Amino acid sequence: MMKKIEHIGIAVKDIESSNQLFKALFGEEHYKTESVESEGVLTSFFGCGPNKIELLQATKPDSPIAKFIEKKGEGIHHIAFAVDDIEAEINRLKYDGFKMIHETPKKGADNKLIAFLHPKSTNGVLIELCQDIRD
Repeated sequence: MMKKIEHIGIAVKDIESSNQLFKALFGEEHYKTESVESEGVLTSFFGCGPNKIELLQATKPDSPIAKFIEKKGEGIHHIAFAVDDIEAEINRLKYDGFKMIHETPKKGADNKLIAFLHPKSTNGVLIELCQDIRD
């Protein structure tokens, strides 16, 4: 079951200038920058109350973020929800008729396992499931 909004992902062209913009907006620095090679993305995280904002800059011209920006421009890319058991949640959602982009969780940024739902089955909104990686 989804517990809370874990973060909102925002596609940006330039992470450094976007870090400055969000620093001014929130009044504090980002707390983490991380590259996710498998997705061709550089991420930067800001705290916002109990939630996070994840800035995403493409590191490859054929990455999902590069394609998103080319098609739609900068802006909200996805909403991520925290889950306790990502595999059970994927199975529940598939059973309920949702289409998954990832039917098997994969390693994402910020020490998370992730899987995305296809926006065609969620009213055009890209939804990410996130589970903390357990040691």
